[in-house]
Amino acid sequence: MNYVNIISIFAENKPGKLEKITEVLAKENINILGFSIISVKDFGVIKFLVDMPEKAYQKFKEKGFTVAKVPAIGIELEDKPGGLYQVVKLISSKNINIESALVYVAETRKKAYFVFEVEDLEKAWEALKNEKVKFLKPSDFIKE
Repeated sequence: MNYVNIISIFAENKPGKLEKITEVLAKENINILGFSIISVKDFGVIKFLVDMPEKAYQKFKEKGFTVAKVPAIGIELEDKPGGLYQVVKLISSKNINIESALVYVAETRKKAYFVFEVEDLEKAWEALKNEKVKFLKPSDFIKE
């Protein structure tokens, strides 16, 4: 199964919190490839696709952050109008519900990937694995 890990951090929604989180990555020389922020009132979840997910996970744990590694599927899409539509149309046709997502644009806009989380990763993989799409693999971006 081709999947990647997204680093998810649960954090208070207040000034300076994102600074402290990104400082950990900067000091450890970990590159952010994609991210999203989901906020609900006083708290939120910040999700990162990074080039060193294991190191990022460990450093966040050491610093006392509430952090998780969440497996996700990444599918290459054309970086043009309608590219995202084509990928989510395929996912929807397989009756897969996207719970959370981010986009990773690789190689200076030569490639882009829609990286998404689902409730049942195995079921989603089985539904998509034989489709004519290119899946994002950890070896495509991980430096560890």
